[in-house]
Amino acid sequence: MILKKNIDKTFYLFLFLHLLLWTLIPLFTNTNLPLDTIEALAWGSDLDWGFSKHPPLSAFAVEFFFQIFGNNDWAYYFLSQIFVLISFYFVWKLSNEIFENRTYSLLSVLLLAGIYFYNFTTPEFNVNVSQLPFWALSVFFFWKGLNSNKNVDWIMFGIFSSLGFLSKYLFIYILLALFIFFISNFKKYKKSLNKYFFSIAISLAILTPHFFWLFENNFITIFYGLTRSGVTEFNYIDHFKNPIIFLIKQFIILIPFFLMFYVIIKKFKYPINKKNKEIIFLLSINLIPIALILTTSIIMGAKIRTMWMTPFYLFFGTLFISLFKNFIDIKKIKKFYYVFLFFFILSPSVYLTISLTDETKRTDYPGKEIARLVQNKWDDNFVNEIKIVIGDEWSAGNLSYHLYSRPIWINDLKNKTSNITEDQGVIYTGNPKILKKICPGVFGTIKPVGYCMIGKR
Repeated sequence: MILKKNIDKTFYLFLFLHLLLWTLIPLFTNTNLPLDTIEALAWGSDLDWGFSKHPPLSAFAVEFFFQIFGNNDWAYYFLSQIFVLISFYFVWKLSNEIFENRTYSLLSVLLLAGIYFYNFTTPEFNVNVSQLPFWALSVFFFWKGLNSNKNVDWIMFGIFSSLGFLSKYLFIYILLALFIFFISNFKKYKKSLNKYFFSIAISLAILTPHFFWLFENNFITIFYGLTRSGVTEFNYIDHFKNPIIFLIKQFIILIPFFLMFYVIIKKFKYPINKKNKEIIFLLSINLIPIALILTTSIIMGAKIRTMWMTPFYLFFGTLFISLFKNFIDIKKIKKFYYVFLFFFILSPSVYLTISLTDETKRTDYPGKEIARLVQNKWDDNFVNEIKIVIGDEWSAGNLSYHLYSRPIWINDLKNKTSNITEDQGVIYTGNPKILKKICPGVFGTIKPVGYCMIGKR
């Protein structure tokens, strides 16, 4: 029999090694931060309650780290892993609430090594990663609230559910799943009704500034999401094609997970007990969000991009262990650990290989070098600091991140540049052929991007 303390040690060792691997490997193999992280940092340079593509939480998170660590790349790989580890920890916590056997809780977390959302893609801090801890925290405190009916649990649920929504709007799918579970089991949990609505009120209060921002900006983020999913371009075939593609991709993604699970199972047989509240809850939080997003694809013809599913499988391990725990072969646990180690090592190895061999990857962009050249040219021509960079999230966003003055990034020329003066110190980035013709200041090119510098001489 495995001692409780040894299981706990194994769990925390897993967290530590995961943190270490996925912070250090991208740090040493990438010369530049990934696109989505640079994008969040660009938004963070001029914080608001929303941005053109997404709600603001990812920007708030990276800007908090920037104020502490500055433009040190390791900090943002570390930040991403902190978000992942918090989600793992609360998967572990919920599993401990459900299982009497602590080994099952450990297996529930380790099985996630078979889903590449929780390893290979995590170095890039973005809105998908930023959802993860709040998805896990919301589920955990909702479950705690239902069973304890304590005010603190419902308050925490309200807070974390709003933060999840401020990470990405797709968070609504887990909130709908929790609502459906609550309504479906209303007789059992009616004592919690008032506190459940209280938690919703807390959540809405936190979201109010973002809703005002949405209204003031013509719901720009919602329209971006609709455009990104392809629903603005109506096509009858998409209502059939996109859901089928979605299902095929999800099956492929989950193959390593099921291979790992197969190792410890004697046989796949389980009659679902409708009276088992834990299993019904786990089925609800795992399957309802998937069913809802599949329904969205069918009704709207939406293309569900693979990375959007990042948080959806956090509790898949807990679900399958719960369903088949009577058929788990304890004698095969050692074999499972070997398979787990294989996937645990495989993912960073593949990442390392690709990073070292792929000469076209975006993370080889010489952002630091370009910023140095731009800064030198600026210092040769102007006496004031660079305070504003204007252009796309990548070229201008990299300048905002790497330049020592931490200039504000602006993309919307029409609405945000009318009051800009040379005293402010501005760099425009863009097509060099166009910029050269209209540039009223000092023009320069660092292929393939052109720069127009306007400052005080």
